[in-house]
Amino acid sequence: MVESKVSYCFVFARGGSKGLPGKNLLPINGVPLIGHSIEIAKKINQINKIFVSTDSEEIAEVGSLFGAEVIERPEDLASDTASEWEAWKHAIEHVGKKYGDFDQFISLPATAPCRRYIDVRRCMQALVDGVDMVITTTDSQRNPWFNMVTNNSEGYAHPVNTSRVFNRRQDAPECQDMATVAYVSRPSFIRDNQNLWDGKVKAIKVPQHTAVDIDTFYDYSVAKMLMESPRLMDRLNGLAE
Repeated sequence: MVESKVSYCFVFARGGSKGLPGKNLLPINGVPLIGHSIEIAKKINQINKIFVSTDSEEIAEVGSLFGAEVIERPEDLASDTASEWEAWKHAIEHVGKKYGDFDQFISLPATAPCRRYIDVRRCMQALVDGVDMVITTTDSQRNPWFNMVTNNSEGYAHPVNTSRVFNRRQDAPECQDMATVAYVSRPSFIRDNQNLWDGKVKAIKVPQHTAVDIDTFYDYSVAKMLMESPRLMDRLNGLAE
């Protein structure tokens, strides 16, 4: 008999956001961003509990309304300079004390509301022996070996990667962008390490339109347009299969 895994989902949502005030509660289709993460988690039978870690009373109230259990995040883990990794550790410790050990840690950032639940499940399934962390990626729209530049001290642009210059994108090494669709790991790995690159990382590629990460009003506008246009999303999902 195969022993079932205990999998807990977490949504980490600070109250403060300088770039886009009130970001985690912005509505799309009448649902606040954290609500979309919670609703996706509810669709996955393998997820046993859902938590929202926050320093905001308003976010906590909305998280509870959507059926998540709230973890009160300390102020020192909710500042602009605070490490999300440390917030992960705090949540794992809190949940471990209350419910005991669990097998899978799943983080579904509120800023990626276009995600598909099937991609979250793929990430969960990819956490096998020998893998410490599962992340998501999309095909990069910019390549450091081809069309990414920086300015030198004199104000002139030059390639980010100067080790070799490529004249065609097709000749440059393959490059992927990290996405925030999902992060999956074991609690023990997060507890014992300082960042995700301390272990062996598996990348699950997801369609670009599902990986919009909301950091600015432009990002929010794109995600809102996609999610409030069912026909467009259906077409994009069809092309991605």
